[in-house]
Amino acid sequence: MMKKKKEEKVLLFDRSKYQWLIIGLLVTAVGFILMIGGGSDDPTRFSEDIFSFRRMTLAPILVLAGYGIQIYAILKKTRNVTEDPARKDQKTKK
Repeated sequence: MMKKKKEEKVLLFDRSKYQWLIIGLLVTAVGFILMIGGGSDDPTRFSEDIFSFRRMTLAPILVLAGYGIQIYAILKKTRNVTEDPARKDQKTKK
């Protein structure tokens, strides 16, 4: 009879990667929330609030920073990957 080896499941993301990903999502969400508003209740009047510092500068910077954090979380090296010597030998033989 052939014995089946128990395969370990290796997660692509560890806890720290998920934390960075959630932080990036929250920063992006805050940036989009800061962009909301600035419209006028009266359609015949134009509101200058749309050009405020918060909507024109701060919010886009937060959105881009959030995307940057998410990219960092995805590209960050995972710590929980352990190299199995048997698998390493098989890779080099091919």
